[in-house]
Amino acid sequence: MPESQPSEEVTGWAELFRLEDYWAIWLALLVLLVGTVFFLSRPPAGMREQFAEANRIMADEADRAPFRTVTWYEAGNTKSGIKASSALRAKRLAGFIRKPHGWKNNPLESLMLSEAGAERKNTAAQPRYNELLTEVTVARQRAVSAETTAAMTGFGDEALNAAAVAAIDEWRALATEASSAKKKTTISSHNQIVNLIGLAIALGIFFGIGTIALGRSFRKFLVGFLFVFGIAILAYIAAEQATMKAYGIGYAAWAILFGLLISNTVGTPEWVKPAVQTEYFIKTGLVLLGAEILFGKILAIGVPGIFVSWIVTPIVLVSTYIFGQKVIKIPSKTLNITISADMSVCGVSAAIATAAACRAKKEELTLAVGMSLVFTAVMMIAMPAFIKAVGIPEILGGAWMGGTIDATGAVAAAGAFLGERALYVAATIKMIQNVLIGVIAFFVALYWTARVDRQEGERVSIWEIWHRFPKFVIGFIGASILFSAIYAALGPDAGYTLIDQGVIGGLTKTLRGWFFCLAFVSIGLATNFRELKEYFKGGKPLILYVCGQSFNLILTLSMAYLMFYVVFTKITAAI
Repeated sequence: MPESQPSEEVTGWAELFRLEDYWAIWLALLVLLVGTVFFLSRPPAGMREQFAEANRIMADEADRAPFRTVTWYEAGNTKSGIKASSALRAKRLAGFIRKPHGWKNNPLESLMLSEAGAERKNTAAQPRYNELLTEVTVARQRAVSAETTAAMTGFGDEALNAAAVAAIDEWRALATEASSAKKKTTISSHNQIVNLIGLAIALGIFFGIGTIALGRSFRKFLVGFLFVFGIAILAYIAAEQATMKAYGIGYAAWAILFGLLISNTVGTPEWVKPAVQTEYFIKTGLVLLGAEILFGKILAIGVPGIFVSWIVTPIVLVSTYIFGQKVIKIPSKTLNITISADMSVCGVSAAIATAAACRAKKEELTLAVGMSLVFTAVMMIAMPAFIKAVGIPEILGGAWMGGTIDATGAVAAAGAFLGERALYVAATIKMIQNVLIGVIAFFVALYWTARVDRQEGERVSIWEIWHRFPKFVIGFIGASILFSAIYAALGPDAGYTLIDQGVIGGLTKTLRGWFFCLAFVSIGLATNFRELKEYFKGGKPLILYVCGQSFNLILTLSMAYLMFYVVFTKITAAI
């Protein structure tokens, strides 16, 4: 990776506008400000009234039955269907920034699809959707019948209550499947090429603002950026292929692969290198990620999730680092801690923050990220299959995956394989775990300053710790605090509509994906296999990752079982 800081010494207030970390914060905050104004200034019409009516129904149903009834869930569906991102102007914005579309046999359909082609797809998908609609109707009738039977005993028969809950769960699972099938019947024609060209120019200028302040050539950056963005588009197209999506091979893997193919064959062109700014792109994306970590959601799952995320993770990280140093004897401490953080905390995001704190080499970061992506793809498929095969309870399975699978997107996809409750638990635990990114970065900077890089007789300097500490983490934490406060002020219903399904769902999450994809392309373009070869000697990094992840799997499953099924059973029952 190119140097992340300007060559001259920057001190005092000048740091705020001459250091890359701060520009990542300013750019991300600009996106968050625009998104907040855009979505919060015009909430959906009648939003509050619809919330009030749905909440009244849900409260009545909660008083009537000891479990969530069909009517309760339907009222909840009404609330969740109110989305700021559904407004026409929000759809136009989403259309401009969206990634390429999904495809199966023809990659050109990812960018262009005619009306006739869209009609063929819709027609082909309609029979399955009609079949599912019938199944949903029948399942709902069974659920209502089972619920009515339980009500006739005053909900005093536990067997009848359990039968009603099972029937309702079956109905909801089919309804979710039908909802997914419906999307395949409403495909519209599109021409994404013009939008992608406009987005490339817009993002080039967006990042170019900071480039000028950092003392780099705006013209050279913009020219190279268009090439990097083009590779990012190809990565998204490859990831959107139906089979690749099914196997969890996402844009990150393709972005790195395409970059590596170029850098290790023809070589990365000199005119592209000014735009190969891995840290610049990903740090900006990480600040946006902070806005997605909402304290209210963390508290909603309670103490069990905090134990699984905040107790297990540091134990695994420290144990893996010690194992790497004392047992495997990995020569590079920076490689050791980067892999340990990548594997134990939350994958790429933690690796970037940790590598910055300990000043790891770019080759070490690339190696850690590469292994993370491979194991994430495997675990995303293998863990849900194993959980179902051995009959692990859905909530326990979700907690296990949330604490061990590295990438947030992969966690959500794996959770969805098990069910709605597993998805909720897995995603929330991963969100809680993401909070540790800043904490880990601080303690790594502290440890490296006080122990690893400290010369004999040298005093520990608080300024050296501050100098090492990745400043973008301040933006990450600040965005989390700010949006948690906004969410709390709006309330859970309006917060979901305007933040989850507005600022985040309608803008920042998509842009964060683009920023990460640009970073992964940059990693590939800046990496040469010859430089990585020395780090693979003896297979020590792979041994470290496998042993650390094995320990992580065992400890996380044990803690999740203890917390959710022994200590805090009431919280588990309420999920």
